[in-house]
Amino acid sequence: MLAEQLLRLTRRLHRAQKRQMEPIGITPGQARLLRVVARFSLPDGTSPRMTDLARSLEVVPRAVTTLVDALEEQGRVRRVPDPASRRVIRIELTEAGRTTLGDLRNARRDAVEDILAPLTAVQRKQLGGLLSTLIDGGTYPC
Repeated sequence: MLAEQLLRLTRRLHRAQKRQMEPIGITPGQARLLRVVARFSLPDGTSPRMTDLARSLEVVPRAVTTLVDALEEQGRVRRVPDPASRRVIRIELTEAGRTTLGDLRNARRDAVEDILAPLTAVQRKQLGGLLSTLIDGGTYPC
């Protein structure tokens, strides 16, 4: 019963988030790629390669190429040559990509607010504590 409730809540959250993302004109996969590019950090300060992104997203490189193609066409990322190797292409966020990330954060916050609207502040705090316990205390890889 509890497992089914968690799954239903997750699906509801995904639907709410997708609805909030529609006006931004971006798919969930593209949004995830933008977040990975923004968080990606290499010791030398360079941006990620396509293979780095595929590994982080746990998808095949071809899937990353499709996502990057779409985001590049929208002006949200750009391909840049690696200064150390002409064969390597790196992916960088553009200013439009950074703006989109802000819009996505707002969309996610609005989607969560829709879901949590029936809860009081005390209930939200309790739920947050319970979720933190489940996330931090689990012994199974996610």
